[in-house]
Amino acid sequence: MKTLDRYIAKLYLTNVIALLVILACFVVTIDFALNVDRFVGRAQEIAHEQGQEPSTVRTAVVTVLLVADLWWPRLLQLFNFVLGLILTGAMGFTISQLVRHRELIAMLASGQSLYRAAAPILVVATLLTGVQALNQEFVLPQLAPLLTRDQGDAGIHELGAAHVPLTRDGLGRVWYASSFNADDGTLEGLSVWERDPQGRPTMRYSADSATWAGDGWDLVGGMAEPVAETRQTAQPIDHIVTNLDPTQLRARRFQGYAQSLSWRQIGQMLRAVETLDPDSPRSKADRDRLERIRWGRISVMLASLLSLAVTMPFFLQKTPGSAILRALRCAPVAIIALMGGVLGASAPIPGVAPTIGVFLPVLILLPIALASISSVKT
Repeated sequence: MKTLDRYIAKLYLTNVIALLVILACFVVTIDFALNVDRFVGRAQEIAHEQGQEPSTVRTAVVTVLLVADLWWPRLLQLFNFVLGLILTGAMGFTISQLVRHRELIAMLASGQSLYRAAAPILVVATLLTGVQALNQEFVLPQLAPLLTRDQGDAGIHELGAAHVPLTRDGLGRVWYASSFNADDGTLEGLSVWERDPQGRPTMRYSADSATWAGDGWDLVGGMAEPVAETRQTAQPIDHIVTNLDPTQLRARRFQGYAQSLSWRQIGQMLRAVETLDPDSPRSKADRDRLERIRWGRISVMLASLLSLAVTMPFFLQKTPGSAILRALRCAPVAIIALMGGVLGASAPIPGVAPTIGVFLPVLILLPIALASISSVKT
């Protein structure tokens, strides 16, 4: 990489980091201002749990630590959410700086093309998108339990136990448990109802507790008893095959939990769905949702890079001009491209397979990006 490329790449990376820091500080400050009472109440609650008096100084220090404990994993997730917007914004600042100091004019006078200024920006943006992918696959899955917390749970690193409401699995059976420990993945007070095509219960399985065993749940004190009036009697049962594993239960209990899972974990959930009854409506819905989450990540990353290419010609011009006017003209295009990429990757399209439908924004942005880049007068 030559000196000019290094200079532009360093300038662009500096602007990306600056925007990320500013946005992170802004988001954390707003959240703290809106929820300061909950953070302070949580700090006082911790002091009472430890049998100490919640003094003013202690409460203030613990409150700051609780904010940091809650937000450090959230900031890693925020990085993935806003990277596309940051890449486009940093591009505008970078090229505006080059224009303001007449550095683009110097490049043109030396016989360099404006595409030379765009190349380091696109390379850095691609590398940062790779960091985004690594963060999604290796970092966020490890932090998934911490990302389910709200302000009242700051300082707590366990998911805890809660009852499982009536939940259907891939075979249409209805599950209920008085307690599901999301940390070790065990069930207590389990009841499962098997139903006929009309939805009427025909068999009830019960167990004192259950642990996941790869393809189903191993039961302790399990019994299978018919619900309808038949001559059959209750029989002991020690295993139930299902796709409703602990990961699925966590994803259904905590909104957004599935978004933090890795490609491998989502693939395991898909295989569990397909091994039971892949033709049932419930299994198809679960499979489509998981496929949309998995492939949608790739679509959003590609759409972010294409949005950067679409908006770059607004700033990459030979003649100096007002950066504010260029930003105002660029903003609607950037917002539509970025939001279209996100919404298109998450919204189902009737009659189109999720593995194809999520890439519809990419297919739309690709020719627009090519036309936009080729329109640069250099």
